[in-house]
Amino acid sequence: MDTSTPAPADGAPTGDARSPHWKLGPFDVRLPFVHYRIEWPDYTQGLVMCAVDLSAIPLLMELLGMPFEVGLAVVVLNGLLYLLHHLLGDPVVPGWITPAIPLVMVYCQQFPEGPERVHALIAFQLMLAALSIFLGVSGLAAKVVRFVPNALRAGVIVGAGFAAVQGVFAAGGRFETFPWTIAITVGLAFYLLYSKHFARLQTRGRLWRVIGGLGILPSILLAVVLAPVFGEAPWPTIEWGFSTPDFATLWSEYTVFGVGLPPAMMFLTAVPTVLAAYIVVFGDVLQARAVLGEASVERPDEAVRYNPNRAHLIFGGRNAIMGIIGPDVTMCGPLWAAMHVAISERYKKGRDAMRSIFGGAGSFRWGTNTALWLMPIVSLVEPILGVALALTLLIQGFVSVKVGILEARSKTDLGIAGVTGAVLAVQGAAWGFAVGIVLCLFVYGRRFFSGEDDGVINHDAPSEVTPRARAESRSEADSDAPDDDVREPATSS
Repeated sequence: MDTSTPAPADGAPTGDARSPHWKLGPFDVRLPFVHYRIEWPDYTQGLVMCAVDLSAIPLLMELLGMPFEVGLAVVVLNGLLYLLHHLLGDPVVPGWITPAIPLVMVYCQQFPEGPERVHALIAFQLMLAALSIFLGVSGLAAKVVRFVPNALRAGVIVGAGFAAVQGVFAAGGRFETFPWTIAITVGLAFYLLYSKHFARLQTRGRLWRVIGGLGILPSILLAVVLAPVFGEAPWPTIEWGFSTPDFATLWSEYTVFGVGLPPAMMFLTAVPTVLAAYIVVFGDVLQARAVLGEASVERPDEAVRYNPNRAHLIFGGRNAIMGIIGPDVTMCGPLWAAMHVAISERYKKGRDAMRSIFGGAGSFRWGTNTALWLMPIVSLVEPILGVALALTLLIQGFVSVKVGILEARSKTDLGIAGVTGAVLAVQGAAWGFAVGIVLCLFVYGRRFFSGEDDGVINHDAPSEVTPRARAESRSEADSDAPDDDVREPATSS
C-alpha cells in the first residue's frame, strides 16, 4: 500500500510529518527524484570521497593476494549495496566496520593464503550476517542497545575511537607514510567541520557557505596536491575511460562459486571473532542514533526515525550477499561515522542547505558509486588512498570519543569507560567487553544495569546531553512503534 506523504513546498516546514516514502514491511522505500531530491554538494563530495572506498583494495591485496582489478570488483559490489540503507529507510551514511578490521585480519592470517584463507573470510562474514539478521528479525537489536549498562556502552564507543586513532599513529601506520599531508589535511577538515570561527565566517559570505557545504572534500583535494609536494606520494597519472573491475576472477577464485562453501568447523571457529566484531557494530549503532538525535534538535521540520532493528536487517543482508559474491575484509557496517557527521552538520543548517537527511545520505552514496566507474577520478585519488583512510579514521575517532563520553551518566561510568576503552583498543574488542562487564559487576553489583547516582554528571546542558537523551528515548520508542506511525520530531528544550 502506498503510504507516501505529500512533499512540502520549498522552504515549508513539514511539521510532524516524516518525509515521503512507500511502505514495504519493516522498510520505508524512498527513491531519488520521487521521494527526495539530489543534493549536489553531497553528490560532488561522494565523487572524490570514493578514495576511502578504494582504500579497501590494498587491504584485500595484502590479506588475500587479490589483483587490483579484483579488489575493485569487491569495492564496486559493496558500493551498490551501500545504497540499500537510505533506499529502505535507514537515514545514515553506511560504511565499513572499521575498528574491527584488525581483528578480522589477525583471524584470517591464522590460515594459509589461498582457498583456506578465503574460506575463513567467507565463514566469518556469513556468521556475522546471520547474527545481525537474527537480532533484527527478533527485535532484540533495539533491546541490546537499551539494556547494556551506560558505562559499558561508553567504554565500547570510546574504545572504538581509540582504536581508530591508534590505527593511524601506531608504528608502521599511515602517519609515518604521509606525516605532513595527514597533519595539514586533518587540521583543515576539523576546522571546516567543528571550528566556531569558520561557523561565523559562513554567516558573512556565500563563498564560505559553499566551502562549508563541501564537508571534507576540500581536504581530499588538498591531499592530492600536498602528498607529491612533500614527496610522500607520486603525482597522479590521469587515465581516461571507465574502470574495469574483474568480476570473473573474483567469482572463480575468491567466492563460493569457485572455492566452494567453507567446512562446518570453520563457521564454529569464526564465532569468537564474530562476537568481538559485533561489539564494534553495536557501538556504531549507538553513534548513528546519537548523531541523528543531535541533528533532530536543529531540524524540527523533519521527523527522522532511526530503528536499530531495521538497520540490522539491512547491514546483515549486505554481509550475507557479500559473503557469497565478494567477501570483504572491511565488512558491511551500519555507519561511516566521518561522513555521517559531515552530512549531518550540513543538514543542521536548515532546509535551504539540505531538504532531507535521506537526500544528503543518498546523494553522497550515488556519488561514490558513480566515481568508482570513472577512471579519471580513480586514477586521481589512487596515490592518496592512505590519506583518505587516515582522514576518515581520525574523524571517526573524534566522534566516537565525544559520543562515548556523552553515554556516561556519572563520573564512575566515565572511569569504567576509560579503562574498558583502553583495553579494547590495545587487546581487542573481546577483552575490552569482558573487562567492562567485570568492572560493572564489581563496582555496581546489583545495580549492574542502572549504575549509581554518586558523582552524577550534569545532563541538563541542552547543547551536549539533550540530543543524546532524546535520541535514546526516540530509538526505544521507534523500535516498538509501527513503522508507518507519524511521530513528532524532537525539539529543543
